[in-house]
Amino acid sequence: MAGLFSAEWMAKFMAEWNKEPELADALAKIDFNSTIAYGIDGEDKPRGILVVTKGKATKGATYGGEDMSWDLRASEENWNKWIAKGIGMGGLAKAYTFRQLKFKVGDYGAMIKDPRMAGPFIKSFTVMGRV
Repeated sequence: MAGLFSAEWMAKFMAEWNKEPELADALAKIDFNSTIAYGIDGEDKPRGILVVTKGKATKGATYGGEDMSWDLRASEENWNKWIAKGIGMGGLAKAYTFRQLKFKVGDYGAMIKDPRMAGPFIKSFTVMGRV
């Protein structure tokens, strides 16, 4: 298996993202555009980047200094747990409250209050499990 958030991992994640109607199609309906970085808490920079244009992932690669809309950080242990089991609304709230999942960039509150974004965000963890 490719290393977590490596170029290979991110390319596979991008492909799985685009296959999932609860992500790509749902976000296309709200014309969602974003650059989402993923990384390990405590590291200087994120490891991987996913560029989403009108709901579709258009780039999955290692982070190369791009401006980010979101920068999500957690321990490798927590990422692996969520990737294996997914995360529901309660799990997401717990992870955020107890700082297991950190938003170095991006507004967690605004995202979670909008069900058009919250549902796909939670679904993205399930899709990570397909990589």
